[in-house]
Amino acid sequence: MTSPKLEIKRVSKAFDEKVVLEDVDLAVGLHDVVCLIGSSGSGKSTLLKCINLLVPIDGGSIVLDGEIITDPSVNPNQVRQRMGIVFQAFNLFPHMKVIDNITLGPRKVHGTGHADAEETARRLLDQFGLLDKADEYPDRLSGGQQQRVAIVRALAYEPELMLLDEVTSALDPELIAEVLNVIRDLKTSGMTMLIATHEMGFAKDVADQVCFLDAGVILEKAPPAQLFKNPQQPRTRQFLQRIVEAGRL
Repeated sequence: MTSPKLEIKRVSKAFDEKVVLEDVDLAVGLHDVVCLIGSSGSGKSTLLKCINLLVPIDGGSIVLDGEIITDPSVNPNQVRQRMGIVFQAFNLFPHMKVIDNITLGPRKVHGTGHADAEETARRLLDQFGLLDKADEYPDRLSGGQQQRVAIVRALAYEPELMLLDEVTSALDPELIAEVLNVIRDLKTSGMTMLIATHEMGFAKDVADQVCFLDAGVILEKAPPAQLFKNPQQPRTRQFLQRIVEAGRL
């Protein structure tokens, strides 16, 4: 049996007295897409930040390709070079053109030559329909275009794993589809992804596995066809019923 690309083993995290994650177990296979769903404050974003080692865990372990990356001896910066993470805020440098936003990381972190970094950046921009925006500044782009640039910037590191944290939450409804289409393209290309999302229809369509988090606990995880049609936990059923009533599923 093939080992998972990413394993989260009994991970716990608290901020002061507030428990945010409690004994979280999750395995993500190579090329799999796992969607994290749940109410705001359920722990989805914190879990992604723990995986990226932006937030230290209090208990348990996180394993990437068989290596315990939460071991104190591990260099977090080297681990982060293997992952791409994109947040709902675009976090693009406003004083830098799109092309420079994308090439900065590979040049500074990986030591990639300027010409090679720019070639990769333009290839990715072309792939996602943004080549004509390469020499624009971020404030000249729509929100959807800025978020696509943020995803391209993460891909320029050639990551093994992508972490996407509510990447459509800051967008107008008409711009959401263009970002979700980019993520669908990444799935087609075989990228391993862990996605926190409020877009239930998208999760149903793209995920290999959906995890419902509530109060820092994964209450239920299953393939989307099973979880959305026949949830086993009362709290999952309650959450999904509210989503249906809101017309979002």
